[in-house]
Amino acid sequence: MRSLNRLKWLHAFEATARHGSFTGAAQEMGVTPAAVGQLVRALEDWVGHPLLHRTRSGKERLTLVSEAQDALQDITQGLDKLEIGLNKLRGRRARTVVVLTASQVLVMNWLMERLNRFSEVHEQIDLRLDVTEKLMDVSHGEADLGIRCGQGDWPGVDKTWLMDEEVVLVCSPRLVQPEKTACCDWLAEQKLIHDDTPHPGANFPSWEEVLKTLNAPEARESGLHINSTSAVILAALSGRGVAIVRLALVKALIETGQLSQLHPDHRWPLTWSYFIVTPKHTLMRPEVRLLHDWLVEDVLAESQAT
Repeated sequence: MRSLNRLKWLHAFEATARHGSFTGAAQEMGVTPAAVGQLVRALEDWVGHPLLHRTRSGKERLTLVSEAQDALQDITQGLDKLEIGLNKLRGRRARTVVVLTASQVLVMNWLMERLNRFSEVHEQIDLRLDVTEKLMDVSHGEADLGIRCGQGDWPGVDKTWLMDEEVVLVCSPRLVQPEKTACCDWLAEQKLIHDDTPHPGANFPSWEEVLKTLNAPEARESGLHINSTSAVILAALSGRGVAIVRLALVKALIETGQLSQLHPDHRWPLTWSYFIVTPKHTLMRPEVRLLHDWLVEDVLAESQAT
């Protein structure tokens, strides 16, 4: 009887053997080094003896015992054949499907319009959206492409820079008259919407920092704290107050007049950027490459037009 439930053990072992460390295997698999170590130890418990020599120093701290060296080639070939078999199951028709993953707020406010334009030109490609913040879907090959905003230091994926990001101040046009959009006294009297969504390493400014930059008085109204960027944008649209938001997520709303930008002469650049992420060490299928390159060119054309 085949022990197929032990495939994850073999995957962790084979990756560790190639990289010579749990850390390298973890980056490839998109998990923690501790998780890889547990999988390898489970395999060692099952076979009844150690498979790796463990040392405390050196570039390759883990080396194979002789029995493991003899078995590694067969395991690698077996995993490769499994991958070939899985691709055959998908069939020729499935190769026209491209799975793209992105966060909900990015899909709603930035990505969907672009995908509609792509589909109008490339009707033969079936796009499927996986709306999530997780990178695991990409690093494990469950999605062909992902779009993420951050510092770009994600393990287990390759990345292509799309564009930098900054934040802007916005509110409903019902709240502000055109002549007040650059008025610091008016701003200090408004209810300030705080985006409590974590932005690690982004240099996302607080309202205190923004008001200080503008030489504005301290806020007189109590603020509204929200832990969802989508909800922050909805609160601004409904006239609940003034919000600090990422420009890419509200640019279309500003251009269509649904939101007013305040103090447009000031800039608050972030240390986050947008990237296309793809599974590491995986060649992109032609239709995936087509979408990848189209997105890069579309963003570039938009930046050159503005």
